[in-house]
Amino acid sequence: MRKADVVVIGGSAAGLTAAITCRRHYPQKSVLMIRKEEQVLIPCGIPYIFGTVAGPQKDIMSDAALEKNSIGLLIDEVSDIDPQGRVVITSGGEKVTYEKLIMAMGSDPMVLPIPGVDKKNVFTAKKEVTYLQKMLDTLDQSANLVIVGGGFIGVEFADECNKNRDINVSIVEMLPHCLMLAFDDELCTAAEEVVKTAGINIFAPEKVVAFEGDGKVSSARLESGKELPADMAILGIGAVASTTLAKKIGLELGPARGIKVNRYMRTSDDNIFACGDCADKWSFFDGSPSNIKLASIAAQEARIAGANLFGARRMNKGVVTVFSTVVGDKAFGLAGLSTLEAIKKGYNVVVGEAEAPNRHPGGMGGMALLKVKLVFEIGTGVILGGQIMGAKSGGELLNAISACIQQGMSVDDVAAFPVGTHPALTASPIAYQLTNAAEMAIKAMKSA
Repeated sequence: MRKADVVVIGGSAAGLTAAITCRRHYPQKSVLMIRKEEQVLIPCGIPYIFGTVAGPQKDIMSDAALEKNSIGLLIDEVSDIDPQGRVVITSGGEKVTYEKLIMAMGSDPMVLPIPGVDKKNVFTAKKEVTYLQKMLDTLDQSANLVIVGGGFIGVEFADECNKNRDINVSIVEMLPHCLMLAFDDELCTAAEEVVKTAGINIFAPEKVVAFEGDGKVSSARLESGKELPADMAILGIGAVASTTLAKKIGLELGPARGIKVNRYMRTSDDNIFACGDCADKWSFFDGSPSNIKLASIAAQEARIAGANLFGARRMNKGVVTVFSTVVGDKAFGLAGLSTLEAIKKGYNVVVGEAEAPNRHPGGMGGMALLKVKLVFEIGTGVILGGQIMGAKSGGELLNAISACIQQGMSVDDVAAFPVGTHPALTASPIAYQLTNAAEMAIKAMKSA
């Protein structure tokens, strides 16, 4: 029987980060990672396998960090856990004892019960190298691709699969706009224009009610009666927490159907922690259940779990959603709440917007317009959310907005935000989008 002070189940964003964090905080403890994959994919890079990156072998997470941090690795699948004896049992017959256990098994793609969904050439975004290679090979032989879901996964798949191929790509989205669960309408509309300009079809609001074909998919039948030709289909409709093992050993599940954890990422078993997609989540704003599953959130939770194994050091304040994507050459992103989501949660809000070149003067190389939209609560003036559109440099500005939200900064705090600017890197200090959007919100508050 093998022994490790800490066992981590799972080797993706949450598992790797949790193992490294544990090693940093508790260098005297032995750490063993158990994962079933020989090679671990970079999860956010999966859509780019089909275009920019050109193949799953170019989207692999290196094991160098394990070696560098003296973290052991066992490639096997955990089949059972004995919580009383603190023993992990693998399908390969290994038994490993532990002091503390971290469950970071991730999630599985959601599959809707659509008739014909089991036909050949209907795929999901599985995190498996051989499966994704088969998807790529199928794509290269297809003339018509139908993507179910117009969220981030669906739009990124469409954009990438459309690159350098003579293929007819269609997105079917049940809401009025793609990306509508994240953004306000104007950002959704702008993103859709980029998608359509690239020659991608959008059917919204619309639903796929059946996949037709004799064994292999040949078309997708829509609720409206339309039938779209499809040599291949991809379901990009989200993911569900991987909780089979947790349920087997009797761990409690939370309201979002992930493994129930407290603010220190501890489960209903004092010696077992959970983080990443398999763990339950709640909103930073009101504590309501959250179904958001992102590698960035997984890594954040892993840093909390790994630090708290042998004593509480960090607390999870809840999910501040930070979404970003690139459609064509344009970045779109959200931190916190959109205007619509804030209103749904009962906030009385005011909005400030600012757009400016991301270089100064505007003739500098690499210049692109960047628009920032900030949402504040009227009365308290506290920032609730922010959205960016345009220049790719907005991705890092979005992270700054997220920090403003988590720290509960007021509209005046944001307007006086200490920024560093440079002609080749940022907007002018006079036209800096973050601070000017806050100033515009202050102006709107005074006239409200």
